[in-house]
Amino acid sequence: MVVAGDDALAHRLAAELRGVYGEQVTLVVPPAQRSVRPPVVGRTRATALFDRVSAAVNRASGNGDAGGGARTAEPPGSERVVEATELTEAVLADAGVERAAALALVYDDDETNIRAALTARRLNPRIRLVLRLYNRRLGQHIEALLDQASALAAAGAAAGHPGVDSGVEAFDASTTVLSDADTAAPALAATAVTGTSKVVQTDGLMLRAVERPPPGPGEVADPGLCTLALLSATTNDPAGADGSESSGAQGPQLLPDERAVAAATGRGTVVLENVSYSGPELSAGRSLVPFGSLLSRRLRWSFAGLVACVVGLAVASMLVTGEPPLRATYLTLLDLFAINDPAIGQPAGRQVLQLFSGLVGLLLLPVLLAAVLEALGTFRSGSALRKPPRGLSGHVVLLGVGKIGTRVLARLRELRIPVVCVEADPEARGLALARRLRVPVVLGDVTQEGVLEAAKIHRAHALLALTSADTMNLEAALYARTVRPDLRVVLRLYDDDFATAVYRTLRAAYPDALTRSRSVSHLAAPAFAGAMMGRQILGAIPVERRVLLFAAVDVGGHAQLEGRTMGEAFRAGAWRVLALDTGAPGEREVESASGARSSGLVWDLPSTYVLGADDRVVLAATRRGLAELLGRRSRERAGT
Repeated sequence: MVVAGDDALAHRLAAELRGVYGEQVTLVVPPAQRSVRPPVVGRTRATALFDRVSAAVNRASGNGDAGGGARTAEPPGSERVVEATELTEAVLADAGVERAAALALVYDDDETNIRAALTARRLNPRIRLVLRLYNRRLGQHIEALLDQASALAAAGAAAGHPGVDSGVEAFDASTTVLSDADTAAPALAATAVTGTSKVVQTDGLMLRAVERPPPGPGEVADPGLCTLALLSATTNDPAGADGSESSGAQGPQLLPDERAVAAATGRGTVVLENVSYSGPELSAGRSLVPFGSLLSRRLRWSFAGLVACVVGLAVASMLVTGEPPLRATYLTLLDLFAINDPAIGQPAGRQVLQLFSGLVGLLLLPVLLAAVLEALGTFRSGSALRKPPRGLSGHVVLLGVGKIGTRVLARLRELRIPVVCVEADPEARGLALARRLRVPVVLGDVTQEGVLEAAKIHRAHALLALTSADTMNLEAALYARTVRPDLRVVLRLYDDDFATAVYRTLRAAYPDALTRSRSVSHLAAPAFAGAMMGRQILGAIPVERRVLLFAAVDVGGHAQLEGRTMGEAFRAGAWRVLALDTGAPGEREVESASGARSSGLVWDLPSTYVLGADDRVVLAATRRGLAELLGRRSRERAGT
């Protein structure tokens, strides 16, 4: 596996592949990244230190050379680091792309990732590519282009070598385009909204994991579709390692069986709910300004008075001249607009009415001009950034509308959650979306006094600090807590250790308030790692300091699933089948536990249902469980 990137996601992804999947990894980073300490994922510090020493010995002995000679096999889970300022063809060749099974390009710049992907596909048409792209539409085109190039290369290889299975080659050389912003946005948004629910949504599928407190005496907890996890039993210990993989028996238990759930008295649970979003779609164009807001109330009263004058003049003209109602109204309007002939030689009453009509016409001109100017101002203010309304309360204050903040803003909008954005850069990419969705925005530096107050932080439901600066996010959280100590706070922090320390300290200082610290790389890395292994990861849901993955898997070829019943296929603490996708080959219907026959996603399958080779299932799994179930190699590791 080759991972190339310039930020924390590259290190996190490499650690994920080594620690969870036991893969040999070559990490390509800029020279400045040597000062970044790679995170330790799923392994002890002693084992991680041993891996780094082993990698150093291999590099010193020349095993890491990408030259023409045969390379000595590296131990499982080892890492080799290549430092390069630019990802050129020579650097990719030195990293071993020509022999690699998969390449992940996770640079922060889309152009760098695309250029390297095109080069890598030319060097190795059979390599599996995983790209990090923010531009969704461009990502779809690039994915199709690279897959087409791989298919043509596989077809050519099959024509030259009849024994080659082109279908397998095309699958192995698949291209997956992911965005760390899209992967992390559902968890960040859900944490801010409820603090205890997590959402994964893809292709019309929406899963919601809800934390529920321990049931009281005589109460029976609703298990939902299934119980995903038992929460930590040490949530009141600020100095403990609760919620992480090192918590031991007191930490969260992912995918427990019924016996463990029944025995875990006094512990909260995370249950799964299947929900579907039925709200309005986001408008692709600019929001229309309501007609009633075009003119002010005073101007509308002015128009009403003029209309009353015209009606009165028309009635008077009808009485004086004896004309029919329509003709009397027509003559009055002609006099009003000063386009009628003078009433010379006509009765005095008719002449007086003409003079009054001309006077009303003079009064109409400034009213029309005021209406035009006011409507123009309304349209201009409609296209400008809105200010928070006076009575706003119960909203989410979103700090930072960059790459991550923009995705979170869209997610909150889909969930119909009121949002107020705070942004210091007037050219930030998320301001266009906020303007189109008519979301209130406060422009200003959050470190300045009065900015958070302008966002109504004292009446807010939660604060989402998602800027790229850890210190700014922390400063905003601390200041917001001084204004409102019970405010729910969600922080985006770059360093995982720093995030853990901040989480524990804030929770100890404010025990009655909910605090969550999230690292985008921590939330996104499992999905990228699963894509490198050739798996379809639907999403990741954080459970305290651990992560639960959701994946779509074909049953065929997996002995742990194929030919087993739903009950037999469930392994506590590793994986659990949640639903059956019956929209697969044959479009066959499946009878659920309730006796209803349906197609699509079936959630309440009976425990006696036998999984066939043609079935496609949606399952929840831990990172190690997914690695054991779907890993490329079968490896035995201590402590698994």
